[in-house]
Amino acid sequence: MEQYEPDRLSPVVAAAMRRSLHKSRAAATSRRSLLRASAGGALALGGLATLSGCGIPAAGKTSGGVSADDHSAKEKVVNFSNWPEYIDVDDSEKRHPTLDEFRKRTGITVKYTEDINDNDEFFGKIQPQLAAGQDTGRDLIVLTDWLAARMIRLGYVQKLDASNLPHAYANLSDQFRSPDWDPGRAYSYVWQGISTVVAYNKKALDGVEVKSVSDLLDNPKLKGRVGLLTEMRDTVGMTMLDMGKDPAKFTDDDYDAVIARLQKAVDKGQIRRFTGNDYTSDLTKGDFAACVAWGGDIIQLQADNPDVGYVIPDSGYMTSTDNMLIPNKARHKTNAERLIDYYYEPEPAAELAAYINYVSPVADVAPYLAKIDKSAATNPLILPDKAMQAKSHAFRSLSSKEETAYQQKFAKLTGA
Repeated sequence: MEQYEPDRLSPVVAAAMRRSLHKSRAAATSRRSLLRASAGGALALGGLATLSGCGIPAAGKTSGGVSADDHSAKEKVVNFSNWPEYIDVDDSEKRHPTLDEFRKRTGITVKYTEDINDNDEFFGKIQPQLAAGQDTGRDLIVLTDWLAARMIRLGYVQKLDASNLPHAYANLSDQFRSPDWDPGRAYSYVWQGISTVVAYNKKALDGVEVKSVSDLLDNPKLKGRVGLLTEMRDTVGMTMLDMGKDPAKFTDDDYDAVIARLQKAVDKGQIRRFTGNDYTSDLTKGDFAACVAWGGDIIQLQADNPDVGYVIPDSGYMTSTDNMLIPNKARHKTNAERLIDYYYEPEPAAELAAYINYVSPVADVAPYLAKIDKSAATNPLILPDKAMQAKSHAFRSLSSKEETAYQQKFAKLTGA
């Protein structure tokens, strides 16, 4: 166990305290929420139907997107859109040390905007411009894997120039190298990875053992005290693994079998509710004895509540990613690629991981992270070891038709 100096908090705990005073991740709008609450679940059903299928005109072939004149040499700037609370900040909560270092080293100023609160909402904001072949005003955006896949499929993002990405190419963890929606990472690089696990409140469990999703769904001692996520790919994926099915290769029948199993748990009152990031409050209070959760949040909760723990089921766990992409017509493509590459250097990657506590996509970052915080460097939720990586699974990419059908069934299950 790490020994702490009496007058010094670890960077991870200090960061958690600063965030809780300013705007805690748990209280903020969920980065991982796929479906936004709306009257009667309009977006969950009608919105997805509108966004999927032939209603969206493709901007071009998916072999490279649409480029524009690159003004990087004359305009030393990158316009970077990201999610709230998803980058390192200093004690003033106003500056980002890694971005400051990038500017000092390259002379490129990063205009950083936290304007992505929901994947579908953000897509709706930029899609009309992309479909019309217009500049969105953004050079770099961070989107969750399923939406990144859609953007690539529609030809809305530019193919990356590998010559500007030497560190990214060399240092990307094997776990993230070749997703089925972007083989070889021709269009995207991972910002951070997200591990979906089974979390619990030891005090609320009161001796009940939880090791699997089956325990959540079937143990009568947990009736009414179980939480599942409103993120379809995480809840369905974890249940699919528990049922011995592969989230990377499943069929319609497999999906329907998962929905039926979850519906059975809902009908018998096993599930207290489906949540976004607000599950963190239920878990810390003990309203949830156990739930499906995101690893980065659990690290933060453990800093304040020793009763919070997690398990990786023997059946495996789900992994997803938030990814950096360069939209069509971006004015500063080369500058954006230099920023992507910068975050694959071990030092800035370690500083970022120490602050936000999600899975670093950078291989061999551990010794650099250990210099900042030893406990973070040995935490498998931040740096999965090979054994844990071997148990990770990704949800396969979906066609537009599948996405609409599957979300409708899941929305009906959750009451969205």
